[in-house]
Amino acid sequence: MIVSILCGGAGTRLWPLSRTIMPKQFANLLKEGSLFELTLKRNAPLLKDTFFKDKPSSISIVTNDKHYFLALNEAKKTGVSIDTFLLESVSKNTAPALLFQALSIYKNLESLDDLEYIKANDDIILALPSDHLIKDEKEYIECVKKAYTIADKGFIATFGITPSEPNTGYGYIEVLKDSKEKDLTGLKVKSFHEKPSLEVAKNYIKEAKYYWNSGMFCFRASTLIKEAKLYCKDMLEECFKVLKTSLKEANFIRLDEKASHKLKDLSIDYAIMEKSKNLYLVESNFNWSDVGSFDSLSNEWKKDTNNTATNTTLEAINSDSNFILSHKLVATIGLKDFIVIDTNDALLIAKKGESQEVKEIVSKLSKSNKDLTFCHSTVHRPWGSYSVLLEDSRFKLKSIIVKPGERLSLQKHSHRNEHWIVVSGSALVQIEHEEMFLAPNQSTYIPMGKVHRLSNMGKIDLVIIEVQVGEYLGEDDIVRIEDDYKR
Repeated sequence: MIVSILCGGAGTRLWPLSRTIMPKQFANLLKEGSLFELTLKRNAPLLKDTFFKDKPSSISIVTNDKHYFLALNEAKKTGVSIDTFLLESVSKNTAPALLFQALSIYKNLESLDDLEYIKANDDIILALPSDHLIKDEKEYIECVKKAYTIADKGFIATFGITPSEPNTGYGYIEVLKDSKEKDLTGLKVKSFHEKPSLEVAKNYIKEAKYYWNSGMFCFRASTLIKEAKLYCKDMLEECFKVLKTSLKEANFIRLDEKASHKLKDLSIDYAIMEKSKNLYLVESNFNWSDVGSFDSLSNEWKKDTNNTATNTTLEAINSDSNFILSHKLVATIGLKDFIVIDTNDALLIAKKGESQEVKEIVSKLSKSNKDLTFCHSTVHRPWGSYSVLLEDSRFKLKSIIVKPGERLSLQKHSHRNEHWIVVSGSALVQIEHEEMFLAPNQSTYIPMGKVHRLSNMGKIDLVIIEVQVGEYLGEDDIVRIEDDYKR
């Protein structure tokens, strides 16, 4: 079985904690770790479970190539081995992502009509979002086993969460009552329903045949291909073409960017699942959340005696039922049912119950101040990270941390000069064809247009202060001549 973890997302629903290059699955939302870390740990037992008989189970990650090193570093922290990365240059939603995953199993497939080869090299795929929170992990594993049994018989299994409340933030799946078939551990799916009004959601709860749509599926790769031929044949054929011209390495596939632009942006629900006659639902009673808003995130935090959740020192007068995240001391007076999210470069204040509207704020900001929606003031890179400390129209001040044994790309800039000052560690600096070592308190100057590189050959983090001066200071003013990370 292949555990396929989908790491997409634009970082809009939990802004300012999440951003375009730091979507919510990688953001620090919980004390236990990122949602991606928790997803890996939750599924690690599946790799050793002898129940899944086809082949030894493995984990595959489908993500944007900009998030590759984030995912890789998070995986290293957990100790969970990743077999393959499928890297998208252009994100086109979950339908292409899962078709790529299914097709990638067949490494030497020459034609979609080669049914004999597809059958001989088949495998079961467990498709999971990376940004959901699941508790009751033993119950989750049991549900996976039920889904596997359904998939093994050539059907598609979906995980339907038993509703605990009439929630209007989730889509619903309707099943046929008393529809369990012999040897199948699921209910026949009748239809999918979009996020309902509160009144409709209340009726769903009463009827007891509606479940929250978790977006998790289990199926044979051959089954998904067969269904795609029925309901989205053009997309299947386009995905097959893209895969043929993509860069394939030992542990990753970098999907062809130019060819990917031709693909339609479609969810797997819309492309296949809502139309399929082959779908069964596994009743899932584990504690689940898609953490799709700050309201749902606040439910996962421990509350104090005033029903307030926070990660900081809080002084409160006549205040209760708030959710406050900040790295500063926070004082509140007469505040009730509010969400306060404070980051280095942005502050969000919202009334509880209205945090679903955060994406509208992001939409407005993306037109007027795109940098604030794109990245944090601290940005992680495969070699370490940098933080913007201060900036103006003509200068930018950064703190740069380079991990031991890592180095930046060999690069040059067309519109800025740079000054580097070593704070701690030892820096190996290359400017054109000359190299020098810099110790703490030593500095150097890199003129505009000069090829240069910064390396950390030591055993501790290298920390430098960088001062950029120029007419244009955008991160896209870079020409990489050589790069260890193939960016």
